[in-house]
Amino acid sequence: MSYKRVMLKLSGEFLAGEQGFGISAEATKTLALEIKAAIESSSQAGSNVELCIVVGAGNIWRGARNGVGMDAATADYMGMIATVMNAIALQDALEHCGQPTRVQTAIQMSEVAEPYIRRRAIRHLEKGRVVIFGGGTGNPFFTTDSAATLRALEMGAEVVLMAKNKIDGVYDSDPRTNPNAQKIDQISHMEVVNRNLQVMDLTALTLCQDKNLPLIVFDIFAEGNLSRLLRGESVGTRISS
Repeated sequence: MSYKRVMLKLSGEFLAGEQGFGISAEATKTLALEIKAAIESSSQAGSNVELCIVVGAGNIWRGARNGVGMDAATADYMGMIATVMNAIALQDALEHCGQPTRVQTAIQMSEVAEPYIRRRAIRHLEKGRVVIFGGGTGNPFFTTDSAATLRALEMGAEVVLMAKNKIDGVYDSDPRTNPNAQKIDQISHMEVVNRNLQVMDLTALTLCQDKNLPLIVFDIFAEGNLSRLLRGESVGTRISS
């Protein structure tokens, strides 16, 4: 099936490239080109998918790991600010590729990005702009998985695309440590929870289940995968009710 509007959840590590931390201009450009190509491919196929994005901040700051000894809320706020840095970097790369993009933040930073306003974000999507949501949910103790799910529901997205690096779907065990791990093509939200498959944060997964929002886990760096998904083709693992 083809989609009208989708949420793409990206890891902050995608922007770091081989250096593993910070923001690599080359890695960010590569990611932007992949996104731009996918949008053009969907347009040529006549589907004209509207794309919104949430990007994490693991390449800069992880509250649970980096904030040891700090107040937990303070560490999470620092992580939310780091997501805004990634969002702006990705916006710059996309616009250098010729893709109109807007960044909206849950924490107001009016000099660098728009505040999150649901109706304005929807209007940007309708005009063909990619909208990147920074600042998480605006509240500590929630991951960017939860932010992606929340914004997807607010935007009326039909699916959340969970981008992975060199992991092409959900497996019954970790394929990086178990060479005999078996890929799962389709699975329910509840089964993911019951089997503890670590697809995303449990709070976000429960929200997806409650609102019947499907997820697709896929390898974004396998050539053409994102384009195929935006055209409605079957890629990766589909998680639904």
